Amino acid sequence: MLHNEKSKQEGYIWGSMRRTAFILGSGLLSFVAFWNSVTWHLQRFWGASGYFWQAQWERLLTTFEGKEWILFFIGAIQVPCLFFWSFNGLLLVVDTTGKPNFISRYRIQVGKNEPVDPVKLRQSIRTVLFNQCMVSFPMVVFLYPFLKWWGDPCRRELPTFHWFLLELAIFTLIEEVLFYYSHRLLHHPTFYKKIHKKHHEWTAPIGVISLYAHPIEHVVSNMLPAIVGPLVMGSHLSSITMWFSLALIITTISHCGYHLPFLPSPEFHDYHHLKFNQCYGVLGVLDHLHGTDIMFKQTKAYERHVLLLGFTPLSESIPDSPKRMQ
Repeated sequence: MLHNEKSKQEGYIWGSMRRTAFILGSGLLSFVAFWNSVTWHLQRFWGASGYFWQAQWERLLTTFEGKEWILFFIGAIQVPCLFFWSFNGLLLVVDTTGKPNFISRYRIQVGKNEPVDPVKLRQSIRTVLFNQCMVSFPMVVFLYPFLKWWGDPCRRELPTFHWFLLELAIFTLIEEVLFYYSHRLLHHPTFYKKIHKKHHEWTAPIGVISLYAHPIEHVVSNMLPAIVGPLVMGSHLSSITMWFSLALIITTISHCGYHLPFLPSPEFHDYHHLKFNQCYGVLGVLDHLHGTDIMFKQTKAYERHVLLLGFTPLSESIPDSPKRMQ
């Protein structure tokens, strides 16, 4: 009798394992097929327009011949900063006026920053400008000779589409590891009070305070995670420009305080600013491995941590509990 029950149990386990393997295998094959299809179409577009961009790049090289460092400065500093301030300029209009309503209605922490404190905002913007001018700019300029030695960032041939995708994946993984552990280190009592507490003055963050930090934190936790990837890969300036611009846009979204349609969810990092001891990373992978998202996973914010594909604010479709606000 016991032997029959044991045999049935083993059969059930093996059956479950086979079903799981089939589902995972089918899912993996579907993902690979989808990914190959997407990259094939994008590669065709990239290839079709590649000649155009290659011609424009060669024209720039001719214009700045012998002064490629100026071209590097424009691509690695001025272009990303233009994206950062253009995006944050739009968000600041909403932060300071509460309008237009079709954006402000997506606010995550309802009742906070309505409107934002102007004195606190001005002080924060001054700090951000200081960090950019006195920390970021010198670090990127200092990066140039190392990239020049490792593999000229202004070399004539632009990277292929697939190579750029590989670089982007490596940049993202490096940033996740370096940001998670440096960020978590800054939450140690030894460093928190003197360094990281400045950034956490904003328990309800806004976009521009993504770079509001102590200069030491700005170097260790903001700049190094973004710089190391291109340095390791010996990246082309075009890859560096796109990566730095993307990194600034993503960190702005993570801090913006609005869960906007069709943009990455900022709920994860917004919850970090609210509770301090959860959600240290960017992707959430290391938080899952280290268990630093356990509290977050028990909240309504976790349920809302999805890509919003409609126009109904998630604070309305997944409201906080009336008895216990998360």
